[in-house]
Amino acid sequence: MASAAKSTAESTQSRDRRERLRAQGLRQIQLWVPDTRSPAFQAEAHRQALAVSGLNDDQAFVGVVSNWS
Repeated sequence: MASAAKSTAESTQSRDRRERLRAQGLRQIQLWVPDTRSPAFQAEAHRQALAVSGLNDDQAFVGVVSNWS
């Protein structure tokens, strides 16, 4: 029974917090992003980095936007 009471208290706190944030003009969203810890993601990122590392046009672009203010 303690678990049910704790769950109810937590859900009430969560609901109250969401209501306060909505009152501030915010809205809740759920966002899915790539899992950067995934070996497949890391391999693809490495592949893309190698693909552009030798291209002068891309390196020039990176240089320009890095100093952009």
